[in-house]
Amino acid sequence: MNKGFKTYGLAWAVVFVVFQVICFVTPSDIAGVSKFDGPFWAGYIFIDLAFLGQLACAYVAFKEENLRKLFYSLSLITVSYTGLILMLVAGAAVMVIPGLPNWVGIIVCLVILAFTALSVIKAKVAVELVDRVDEETEEKTRFIKSLTADGAALLSRAKSQPYQDVCKKVYEALRYADPVSSQALAELESRITAKFAELKEAVDLEQAEKAEAAGEELIVYIKERNEKCKLMK
Repeated sequence: MNKGFKTYGLAWAVVFVVFQVICFVTPSDIAGVSKFDGPFWAGYIFIDLAFLGQLACAYVAFKEENLRKLFYSLSLITVSYTGLILMLVAGAAVMVIPGLPNWVGIIVCLVILAFTALSVIKAKVAVELVDRVDEETEEKTRFIKSLTADGAALLSRAKSQPYQDVCKKVYEALRYADPVSSQALAELESRITAKFAELKEAVDLEQAEKAEAAGEELIVYIKERNEKCKLMK
């Protein structure tokens, strides 16, 4: 179980127990009217359901494996917590108002519970949509990000000025390249990958002419890719 959820669950349990104690320790007969009538139980049951629903939302949020999705899923906790507060207010009113018809208490609490449930579902759908967009964006930008990192590593390995110059030019071209890839760029990006491998080999073997030629071609390919990216936007 997630450590964050354990801590949250402990705080939840404290509040839940306090609610139970307040419900059953307070006098059962106030002004000659028993508090354990229909509206009391309606409010009590619905508040308990709101507590359990809020805990379930917290569990769903905290079980996310990466911090990005956990951050997005915090909206589930916020929405369910707001619903719990509303239910506590409405449920408490239903429980303490003497002579309130049982059906009124049930309808009021049911409306709040249904509203909270719908809000949680909407929040969950929004989390999934945003996360899917982020994954698609990450996938589309992975090529340039990865190649830029390789370019930085190659620059740091360049041992002398000629190789450092060409590697720096390539690295700068990659840094400012359009980050978004698409299927239409697959063939060109394949050529860029192959040419970068050629540059890397030339730098490692200290083949100055080959490194310079590969670097110049690579920069041309990157510029061509940038132009195609502009046309596709």
